[in-house]
Amino acid sequence: MEIKITLLIIVTLSLILIPVAKSQLQSGFYSSTCPKAEATVRSTVETHFKNDPTVAAALLRLHFHDCFVEGCDGSILIKGGSAEINAVPNLGLRGFEVIDDAKSQLESLCPGVVSCADILALAARDSVDLSSGPNWAVPTGRRDGRVSLASKASNLPSPLDSIDAQRQKFAAKGLDDRDLVTLAGAHTIGQTDCRFFRYRLYNFTTTGNSDPTLSQSTLTDFQKQCPRSSDGTERVALDKDSQLKFDVNYFKNVRDGNGVLESDQRLWGDPTTRDIVQKYAGTLRGLLGLRFDFEFKKSMVKMSSIEVKTGTQGEIRKICSKFN
Repeated sequence: MEIKITLLIIVTLSLILIPVAKSQLQSGFYSSTCPKAEATVRSTVETHFKNDPTVAAALLRLHFHDCFVEGCDGSILIKGGSAEINAVPNLGLRGFEVIDDAKSQLESLCPGVVSCADILALAARDSVDLSSGPNWAVPTGRRDGRVSLASKASNLPSPLDSIDAQRQKFAAKGLDDRDLVTLAGAHTIGQTDCRFFRYRLYNFTTTGNSDPTLSQSTLTDFQKQCPRSSDGTERVALDKDSQLKFDVNYFKNVRDGNGVLESDQRLWGDPTTRDIVQKYAGTLRGLLGLRFDFEFKKSMVKMSSIEVKTGTQGEIRKICSKFN
């Protein structure tokens, strides 16, 4: 009788514990099922990066946009008329070919094992590392979502957002002010189209004035790069000093009135976010535990865990651009 009760308790506990264990992301998730998973993603990203270093920023942005809609589940990769990829905030995304390349290789090595969502998370990490930024262990075990709708992308942060609007959107995903500023620091690499900030140069107040938060020298430079009469597709570095290097110059630019996007420059206008920007940009960087590279790793792990699907949720896509 005692043996039966003991066995019943063991079985019951195992049934309780199994879904809990499966619901957690973990470093080295593929160590036994696909040992070369992370190395394959890394080598793929590295190959594309050597041909075009700007792809690093593209992959980092792709992961961010994925996580803010339906969680980090690869929903941004789905193609289709009503899919997330076609939402207005996502129209400039690129780097999809890198994810497809890595997925194709992994399907040959370990069919049906590695999710597109995990490939995105790993590629974002590798992109930062290749750009002279920090490296970190990426918890894996995400599964791919089965929903991708452009109509659900309205909660993506916008270059036009006030600090309060940014704060609300980040808080809705479990991210605080430090995460907001730290993740905005991803703009230390990459570019943007003139059309996303040109209004700051010529018609900020609808009376033909420029944005007063822009320094005069930066305003002049931006006006040369983004003529009033152009179509707005010219590309401008988000970090004018070192657009291909992951460093703290982005925060120095914001401090000095050289932020490109209005949402970036507004970080200097709010007391809380301004304090964080100052600590990252100033000569005291590294004191009080506020080191950008260290904090960025923490915020990325936190962001890449938003509303993940694990265990038996979702699926493992065969091809990242379409559901199974």
